[in-house]
Amino acid sequence: MSRVIVLGAGVIGASVAYHLALAGADVTVIEAGGPAAGTSSATFAMDVTHLKTPVSYFEFNRRSAALHAELAAELGGDSWRHAAPTVQWADTAAEQRSLRERATRLRSWGHPCRFADPAELRELAPAVDPSACPAEEIVVHEATAWYDAPLFVRSLLDRAALLGADIHYGLRATALTLDGGRVRGVRTGSRRWAADWVVNCAGPDADRIAGFAGVRLPMERVPGLVGETTPVPEARLAAILTTPEVDLRPAPGDRVCSISWPIDALLPHEPAPGDGLTPQERLHRQGQRLIPALRSARLAGARIGVRPVPTDGLPLVGTSPAAPGLYSVVTHSGVNLAPLLGRLVAGELSEGRPSAELAPYRVTRDPATTVQDESLHRMSGERAALQTDAGAGAAQV
Repeated sequence: MSRVIVLGAGVIGASVAYHLALAGADVTVIEAGGPAAGTSSATFAMDVTHLKTPVSYFEFNRRSAALHAELAAELGGDSWRHAAPTVQWADTAAEQRSLRERATRLRSWGHPCRFADPAELRELAPAVDPSACPAEEIVVHEATAWYDAPLFVRSLLDRAALLGADIHYGLRATALTLDGGRVRGVRTGSRRWAADWVVNCAGPDADRIAGFAGVRLPMERVPGLVGETTPVPEARLAAILTTPEVDLRPAPGDRVCSISWPIDALLPHEPAPGDGLTPQERLHRQGQRLIPALRSARLAGARIGVRPVPTDGLPLVGTSPAAPGLYSVVTHSGVNLAPLLGRLVAGELSEGRPSAELAPYRVTRDPATTVQDESLHRMSGERAALQTDAGAGAAQV
């Protein structure tokens, strides 16, 4: 039975640990904080399949999203997956044309989405101010969901522990131990942990871990602000809203979770230029503009998380010839992809056979900067626009 150390107890590490334990491996999880203490607790956590390109990556995400429901039934207990339609709209005519083109492409790929009159918002999201949607049509994605990521992580780790996994919190990896050029374990301070494999699921810290073995991962650390309101039962939000300025979804306990790509583009600057507000204040104000009922709530749970983003937007999975024994798993949209990645990675390590499904995502590939999933393209576009505006302003001074 293989001894495997999993570094990181976020969604990816928890899924890998559970699936390895299920396969009979001797699993040790080492986490610097607590369960879901990092990016996994500061994420919008929704089914983002409709934002993924190319079509092969769309299919990869669609399969993983479906596995969420299977995994929830397999583990039992309270489900972290909450089915809800996703509603999109755009502001300008050009953006509306682009949104229609993307939805048409998705329908050709078999994704269930439809065009609707904005008046349907009265049924889909009655708390939304109709004047906040200037679009002539909206796009409704029928079979989507949002996830309670911390509950997801706890469910996976609890079951992994019942299967024999040894889980340690509050320990930061300070080095990898090597023997004959192969990674043989991890050091946390003065303690050494031996293993046949070390699986690097450290999220935004993954490049630091790989660096201990002389490997560089082509990834970026991108900050993102996620807010959560105090309870607002009157908001009655039963849909996920993705709009040009802010995205909103339900959260446990009659709360509302929010993110904003334009605000994220300003991070880490604070206060935000032009209005004197902090990013947290601007995020809550955008949510209030969309749903007036949020004016009676506070943004009580705002956190800035750091997204681990491969440079081409596609996952980084596998080993490098420069560091045998070290297996890395780094991805954006980790909550959506965790079920499938956990299953495939555990299969490779326990069976010793490479997975054809993981072949496009190897850490050894040369990342193509022109291949980006749509969510990364939007994120990069907001930041590029900000840099262009800043450059123009500097040129005028």
